[in-house]
Amino acid sequence: MKQFFIAVIIAILALLSYQIVNSQSLTADLYGGIANYQGDLQSKRFSFNNIGPAAGLGISYHFNSKWTVRGVATYMKIKGSDASNSGDKSNLAGRNLSFKSSVWEAQLAVEYNFFDIEERSLSPYLFAGIAAFHFNPYSFDGAGSKVYLRSLGTEGQGLSAYPDKKLYKNNQFAIPFGGGIKFALNPRLVLGVELGLRKLFTDYLDDVSGTYADSAILAAARGPQAVAFAFRGKEVNPNALYPAEGSIRGNPKSKDWYYTTGIKLSYNLGGGNGSGLFGGRRSKTGCPTNVY
Repeated sequence: MKQFFIAVIIAILALLSYQIVNSQSLTADLYGGIANYQGDLQSKRFSFNNIGPAAGLGISYHFNSKWTVRGVATYMKIKGSDASNSGDKSNLAGRNLSFKSSVWEAQLAVEYNFFDIEERSLSPYLFAGIAAFHFNPYSFDGAGSKVYLRSLGTEGQGLSAYPDKKLYKNNQFAIPFGGGIKFALNPRLVLGVELGLRKLFTDYLDDVSGTYADSAILAAARGPQAVAFAFRGKEVNPNALYPAEGSIRGNPKSKDWYYTTGIKLSYNLGGGNGSGLFGGRRSKTGCPTNVY
């Protein structure tokens, strides 16, 4: 996990390192806020249910007053459960599934600023790019012990009885995009408020996607724990029956998402010679500026 994350970070920094000699156009970025996800255990796209922390470090190179390329490494926690799902409770209560996961993400994106912040001291902006991330969903058994779900193959993934169900990969790619608004606090510091979404190409962020496997086949191949975590209805209803093979467990037609909301604090790495990132523009008042 960490080796993969570090490798991607090195690749991002390598793409930006040749600009270090011109540090007047570089900023160091600090991100902080909250993260959430949308999927089979959290049907509402935007919600404050199940929020987790998100934090990141990055570096940005400003080509001019409008265009920026930025790299950022982010760590976040996401989670979801049927008990807190804002969807149809009658269909979810009996399933009683839940998950948590740490997400390590490395992102490279292009940012467009609508205004020249050196002239107006604020600007809305949009960004889009590509990201690599690592996730590993887990839950807890009745004794409170952490159990990682991927290796259980809760829907029969990786079993010869279900050749169309492959074990999903923990390392995936995503398309990050979003926007925000930034404010110049002083000649070196800029504060941004940002919303960032990630379009994923996996439906297993929460370990839920398709249909139930046969409980006997699953138990024989992966053990009784796999069956227990494939369907957890007995924990809330001792009389609940494990669903029949092929019964709907999730919605594979809709991929999962995760997103972050928070602030970005950027520090100008320029030489402090009184000029701005773009050659010492002047504000509307005629005063020299030194923000990007």
